Amino acid sequence: MRGIFLKIFAILWLAQSLIFIISTAFILSHHRPSPAIVFDTVFSGLRNEAKETAAAFETGGCGAFEAYGAAHGQNIALEDPAGRHLCGAVIPMTAQPDPEQADQIFGHQEGQQYVWRVPVTSARGSGYVLLLSRPYVPEHHTWYHDLWHFAFPQLPVAIAVGGLTTYVLVLLFTRPLVRLREAARALAEGNLKTRVAAPVNPSRMQEDEFKALVRDFNHMADRLESLVGAQQLLLRDVSHELRSPLARLSVALELAREDAAPDMAAHLNRIERETAKLNQLIGQLLTLSSLEVIENTNQFKSLSLKGLIEEMIPDAEYEARQRQSSVAFRADDECVITGSRELLYRAIENVVRNAVRYTEAGTQVEIHLRAATEEPGPSANLEISDRGPGIPEDEINHIFRPFYRVDRARSTETGGFGVGLAITERAVKLHHGNLFAANRPGGGVTITISLPLLQRDVSLFHEERAAAR
Repeated sequence: MRGIFLKIFAILWLAQSLIFIISTAFILSHHRPSPAIVFDTVFSGLRNEAKETAAAFETGGCGAFEAYGAAHGQNIALEDPAGRHLCGAVIPMTAQPDPEQADQIFGHQEGQQYVWRVPVTSARGSGYVLLLSRPYVPEHHTWYHDLWHFAFPQLPVAIAVGGLTTYVLVLLFTRPLVRLREAARALAEGNLKTRVAAPVNPSRMQEDEFKALVRDFNHMADRLESLVGAQQLLLRDVSHELRSPLARLSVALELAREDAAPDMAAHLNRIERETAKLNQLIGQLLTLSSLEVIENTNQFKSLSLKGLIEEMIPDAEYEARQRQSSVAFRADDECVITGSRELLYRAIENVVRNAVRYTEAGTQVEIHLRAATEEPGPSANLEISDRGPGIPEDEINHIFRPFYRVDRARSTETGGFGVGLAITERAVKLHHGNLFAANRPGGGVTITISLPLLQRDVSLFHEERAAAR
């Protein structure tokens, strides 16, 4: 969910920031004073200064005129209308206005100074010309310069506020999706009691889209739990009910052997074999049903996987010799874990027996046990490989489902009921492990069982690896 959160957050935040910048630029470019207004303001100020300096000259002569200029920090001079210098500093002015515009304000640049020529009529009716020199500073009236000066500190504050509001908004959108995703993942892993917290008895009028989605998800989970529970109950009840007729059938079969003619032996043997297969299937179904309801793992004890597999090897080798193959076991580490010896023995035995069934005659089933440093922590990895026909890639992820069979890989002679690997998968999940299968490059399948190592064995594992380095 982090990806969609960042995408929505970045898009909305960027959109808000651009809207602020563009709207500010638009306002500044369309509402700043026009050049005519700016010049009218400047000319009005120059006329006022000219009147004040003329009044100072007429009142106190050149001394008062120069004192005015010093008090205002102005470099000024006073001339009569004919251009004769009266007071103040000498201010050169190389450019002159047209004679027709001699009574208007005129200004031009002289080097690094800007000189203004301001005609004025004093209160006494006398005419004067004020020359005023100021440093030349280029004025910028473009909107982007105005924006640059306006943007600080307003722009950073606006972007920060926009980012905060966007974060809260996106969080409100994505948090329900995160909860739904976590619940969906737990449901997919087999926890059918998973539900998403929802308001108690919300009215449909007050329900938004996310609340409606939560309600529909919880309704779906209720239906799934009900259907799967009914299926498991039916499977368990049917298996129990079949046990009694099978037991009676076995007794009747032995009684029939005593009174049967010799030519009936083959038929009775056939009935016995089929009864044994049916009894085996019922046993596997009962085991699978019991594993589905086991949740308490407090009774698990520490055990050595290496020792467990060594106990299993003689039976596996005996069965492999009947099929002109062999079994090779190699353990790199002791691999002490916490679990149920009976469940793990049955789970691993199912995989080993499958490998023995499908490996080609004259080949070897390889069992390799090692400790590995993998996420989320060190684990015991058990790899069981055969040299059989392999499994189609589009079906390899389904072989751990109950009653699933790959027709191309299972013949009448070697195929089971499709329950053994399902029992293995449930037992491994009960031990908080992982189970997956992969085709071997040279033919055959490798099934890997990964189980978390016991804490004390983890420390020993790290010490051994450090010593090896």
